[in-house]
Amino acid sequence: VQLQASGGGLVQAGGSLRLSCAASGRTFGTYGMGWFRQAPGKEREFVAAIRYSGGITYAESVKGRFTISRDNAKNTVYLQMNSLKSEDTAVYYCAAGRALIQSSVRAPRSYEYWGQGTQVTVSS
Repeated sequence: VQLQASGGGLVQAGGSLRLSCAASGRTFGTYGMGWFRQAPGKEREFVAAIRYSGGITYAESVKGRFTISRDNAKNTVYLQMNSLKSEDTAVYYCAAGRALIQSSVRAPRSYEYWGQGTQVTVSS
């Protein structure tokens, strides 16, 4: 599986962005998909995940502001980000995991494939 993330950019605080992650391969629907982010000098942190069953998990810091969704016909997962804050500034990565379960979605080691990342910068 190859992943290509896009949609990042510069936005003012309070604004919105939608990230996309396009996946190659015909088995996309069998993978759980996640979004992570990494700010300079910080560890990679979990943002959101959607399992192949459709179950969704969010980090507390983005709950109510971000929405993850997937379109299996287009082999794409999305991250709609609203009410952006300066602390959301980071490189955002999408990832795919074959055996993703609810208890493991927050761990980067649960994902076998990673996209290249897309920069999101929120100006205050």
